[in-house]
Amino acid sequence: MEIRVLRRLEEKNKANADEIRTLLGRHGVSLLNIMGSPGCGKTTLLEHLLPKLGERFRCAVLEGDLFTTRDSERIAALGTTVIQLETQGSCHLDAALVLRGLRELPLSDLRLVMVENVGNLVCPASFDLGETARLAVLSVTEGHDKPSKYPLLFTRADAVVISKTDLLEHTDFDTAAAERDIRKYNANVPVFTFNHRAGPSHQFTDWLLERV
Repeated sequence: MEIRVLRRLEEKNKANADEIRTLLGRHGVSLLNIMGSPGCGKTTLLEHLLPKLGERFRCAVLEGDLFTTRDSERIAALGTTVIQLETQGSCHLDAALVLRGLRELPLSDLRLVMVENVGNLVCPASFDLGETARLAVLSVTEGHDKPSKYPLLFTRADAVVISKTDLLEHTDFDTAAAERDIRKYNANVPVFTFNHRAGPSHQFTDWLLERV
């Protein structure tokens, strides 16, 4: 019985994800699913990216969190349209909630929607959200062993950003070791850096623009 219930949930999520892909395709909108642990720098990355991207086209954000609208408030302060997706304790976003959020957005006016998933290295990686691309964020303060401890996130990522590189000298984070482990699970995935003072690398911004 339990296995059948899990299968139904997966099938329902897949149906919603497929509906998202159809909806986005109809409007010519890309969807970036940003995943990483709590405090790894996902919201700060958005704060750096949105003003730059806004010079080229309109973006919106779906902000996933268990409770509170604090991250949404930071995004809204930039003048960006943001929809709060509050999971009420669930450790990840699912396609049904993302679909509801997308229906609240003026998709005809947008080119890119970025989803900041719930801070978690495990559950979010298991759920298809109908995204165009998946981005994994790993901060140097977490330790370089995380790709080996939580491989699913990095296996399914289309790109990885190593964040908080401005703090490298204060940690024992081994960038080469982290990249080596990442490529053990995802051989050709591009790995970029994000200095919270200077912003993400130009190479990462170029990668993102190619997908919009």
